[in-house]
Amino acid sequence: MEIYCDNAATTSLDLEVLDTMIPYLANHYGNPSSSHGIGRKAREAVEESRLKIASLLNVSENDIFFTSGATEANNLALSGAIKTYDIKNVITSKLEHKAVLQTLGQYSQQNDLESDFVKLDSKGNIDFEQLEWLLKNNQQTLVSLMHGNNEIGNLTDIKKVGEICKKYDAIFHSDTTQTIGKYRFDVKKLYIDYIVGSSHKFHGPKGVGFIYINKYRKIQPHIFGGAQERGTRGGTENVAGIVGMAKALEIAYRNLEEYQNYVAFLKSKMIMALQDLFGDEITFNGESDSIGNSLPNILNVAFPNLKKGGVLVNRLDALGIAVSGGSACSNLTNNGSHVLKTLNRNLDKDSVRFSFCKYNTPAEIDLIIKAIVDIYDQDIFVRKLNQKKLSALIYA
Repeated sequence: MEIYCDNAATTSLDLEVLDTMIPYLANHYGNPSSSHGIGRKAREAVEESRLKIASLLNVSENDIFFTSGATEANNLALSGAIKTYDIKNVITSKLEHKAVLQTLGQYSQQNDLESDFVKLDSKGNIDFEQLEWLLKNNQQTLVSLMHGNNEIGNLTDIKKVGEICKKYDAIFHSDTTQTIGKYRFDVKKLYIDYIVGSSHKFHGPKGVGFIYINKYRKIQPHIFGGAQERGTRGGTENVAGIVGMAKALEIAYRNLEEYQNYVAFLKSKMIMALQDLFGDEITFNGESDSIGNSLPNILNVAFPNLKKGGVLVNRLDALGIAVSGGSACSNLTNNGSHVLKTLNRNLDKDSVRFSFCKYNTPAEIDLIIKAIVDIYDQDIFVRKLNQKKLSALIYA
């Protein structure tokens, strides 16, 4: 058995995307900066992809710049804005991805930069009144608040954040890594200066992403050595990756509402099954059990600790079920989830993040539920799990 439910970490490459990329790996391999015909063919593919992405977001192609991924794009937005506009104050949240928090931390150590963290409620939602108060009392401010949280799925109303930022002439960056390809963006209707995308989060290739930079904002480059990307980011463009990313986003937009409804159905199915079987012995972290206030594909569940030791993620992995304990990037440090630590939620429990995609099936949800119940039963976990309900769930 092999079931993949870690799609917030990365997604499989869509075969239609692969077919689009192959010619640029095998035949049209020219350097897009070269002036000869083979190079011009590659340049044409890059610019067509830029236009396609821009059209889907309803922005100008001149506002899209290609990067190696969302981490670089977030770094470029933050470091570029801080240097270009001599930013003295940053407002952010302790739930941001480490690509944001560590970048801001570096600038706080090296420069005269102060960071304010907006207040959060018990589920991780930001306090808009305090955000406005912070903006009212600070000048030269950069606001960095993510759209969708990669661990607990919380959604932030970036339209509302943008309106507050506009009122106080603040620069607004949002890490949209988890929402590009999952929501329709009409950027012209938002007051926002920088958003980012990562191809491998929406069934595109790894190692390629983009940043949108509002045409009214400038930004200093952070990679030097070439005039690529109109001088914003030096280095030869990843032509095949860029072509694949544009195709992946096009496919995502093709059936976006259908995707949202389908993964929300899978998530609801798992929520109901877990609640039915485990009752109040499990809890859900953040807003992840709310279909309306969280990403439709992320569910973060706090389970009781296994009595024989070990963690549920590893036990599921042994059965061929791929899930996560949190951010894939944070897993490398073994420091646990900074998101759950910030919320001080369920630190004594075994938290698991399930993240779904269009390729997951209801039958896989049933198998995951059965595997979880079997693991706790084998662990001599003496609880009154209703086996009749379980049988009805699996074999209906």
